[in-house]
Amino acid sequence: MGRIFKALLFLIFLGFLGLTGFAYFGNLTPEQKEVVQPVTLDAN
Repeated sequence: MGRIFKALLFLIFLGFLGLTGFAYFGNLTPEQKEVVQPVTLDAN
């Protein structure tokens, strides 16, 4: 019973670390830049 309790606490601790890491690094958005490319239309 003690091993199960220790394993559960360890998994809760890992989950907390993962959630904390995601809170810090999970919102990394890439830099955005405008791309302009000319398009030729064949309208006869």
